[in-house]
Amino acid sequence: MIPGAAIPRVLIAVAEGVDDLQTVTLIDVLRRAQLEVAVASIEGRRMLTCARGTRLTADGMLVDVLVQDFDLIVLPGGLIGAQHLAAHQPLQQLLKDQAAAGRFFAAIGEAPALALQASGVLRQRRMTCLPAVSQQLSGCTFVDQPVVVDGNCITAQGSAAAVSFALVLVEQLSGKGVRNVVAAELLA
Repeated sequence: MIPGAAIPRVLIAVAEGVDDLQTVTLIDVLRRAQLEVAVASIEGRRMLTCARGTRLTADGMLVDVLVQDFDLIVLPGGLIGAQHLAAHQPLQQLLKDQAAAGRFFAAIGEAPALALQASGVLRQRRMTCLPAVSQQLSGCTFVDQPVVVDGNCITAQGSAAAVSFALVLVEQLSGKGVRNVVAAELLA
């Protein structure tokens, strides 16, 4: 990061049933990059259970951060979690506003096909998601690659791509140098 530059702000929206590995990987890698990460629950409570039983405590509630601006909004996958994220109207509006403002939005696993698709922010975009849910897409172009960047939209296929996805997010927000430092740290 550039000395004196504002620290990029990231919102990770979570719901009951989000994918354990994707969620924890995103939080960990983005925080390693010294980004300001807010994990916000849409469920009305901070304590959630991920898809495979991991207990997660969010930093706060999504309703409490709706009026704040974030450089990036990111959604983890997990079928049940992505369905909850897709059905949450305040989050859907936040995604529309984020896209309209030209700020980054991202999702992994089932979340691109369910939650981003529901908000309408994928129209005319190249994107990827878990291949098993790609048939639910319309108005966008599915690309069978682990991570796809299309302007301010960043998507990934699933848990196997979680670290690569998180590193791409770091690079988009903080540059290649920070990405390389974090990537090296993951190997140390």
